Amino acid sequence: MRYDQLTIEEKSAVIQMAWEDRTSFETIQERTGLSESEVIELMRSELRAGSFKIWRQRMKGRVTKHRALRDRSMKFHDRHIADHRRANC
Repeated sequence: MRYDQLTIEEKSAVIQMAWEDRTSFETIQERTGLSESEVIELMRSELRAGSFKIWRQRMKGRVTKHRALRDRSMKFHDRHIADHRRANC
């Protein structure tokens, strides 16, 4: 699914998950079908330029955004964390 086919509520949910440190890009893809690059495109198109820049700086190198980079000792499961999140509509 392309991000431009999402409803406003779905875009809001993706943006919220993308800002969350513990919700991985893999979880976002499982829930929405959007790849990491599509999430980046969505964030670029929906956020102000300054907000996008801040978000990209936060996400670069953040191991919690990629399951494969996480330390096995981390005691959370991002699928469960993302389940209780709701979009700000």
